[in-house]
Amino acid sequence: MPEIFSAAFLSALLAIVLIDLVLAGDNALIIGLVARNLPKDQQRKVIFWGTFGAIAVRGLMAVLVVYILNVPGFMLAGGLALIWIARKLLTPDEGAASSHAAAPATSFGAALRTIVIADAVMGIDNVLAIGGAASGSILLIILGLAISVPIIVWGSHLVIRLVDRYPAVILLGGAVLAWTGYSMIVREPLLETWLAAHPPARFVIAVLVFSLSLAPWWTERLSPRMQPLVVVLPALLVWLLAFEVAAPYLQEPGRFFAGEIGSYMVQAVRWLGWLPLAAGYIWLRERATARAVGEASRP
Repeated sequence: MPEIFSAAFLSALLAIVLIDLVLAGDNALIIGLVARNLPKDQQRKVIFWGTFGAIAVRGLMAVLVVYILNVPGFMLAGGLALIWIARKLLTPDEGAASSHAAAPATSFGAALRTIVIADAVMGIDNVLAIGGAASGSILLIILGLAISVPIIVWGSHLVIRLVDRYPAVILLGGAVLAWTGYSMIVREPLLETWLAAHPPARFVIAVLVFSLSLAPWWTERLSPRMQPLVVVLPALLVWLLAFEVAAPYLQEPGRFFAGEIGSYMVQAVRWLGWLPLAAGYIWLRERATARAVGEASRP
């Protein structure tokens, strides 16, 4: 442990402050976006209890993080949870006058629940970064948690004011969640060996995560004829990723697709097999839309 007020101690403390400015800002962004449409008195409560929850979660994780990271599938589950939260954050508010308004939490309990889930997942990076900078110093870890409190509180209020003037800030929050979700998924120990053997899969996963996370935002802004792309493009990525996983097993000796002809067949299905599925989806979607319009026009 560095001696208090020594150069090493002050250097570590400065590193922790910088880490908090970067990583605690994520929590402030999410708290502000979730609470932005609540009444003013509830906004203050959500910011207070959201901040309290963020600090409590980080304190708990500072103790348990070594054990949590050893749980198989935890990073993958956390990344998927952040995709769900991003979609929820960017889902348009049906009652809003502007299509640029996303649906925030409408009650104190719903807001606090969303914030705590996001904090629990996103707090891992903060705890790991502060723990590394603190070099095992409990005092520095406590100081790091304390310093993050005013950053989160002040940042949450700032985000609420910014969203009122610049609704596109909501998209920034979704992008932050998507990036954090992607970084957790690719760091999942269960996928480490497979990702190392298939480097292109990282790019596919990145595009897929961002497509799924930001889909509600783009769906609202695309023309009706272009909206099927919001489903078709992520589905195409899942299709290609599935073949990336399955192709080596399909072409093992003794299997139906083994050999040169089998390899050509697998590649043909990989690149062309999704076309009838996409066309079928678009046709069914147009039929359902036409039926809904017809029913709505009946007296």
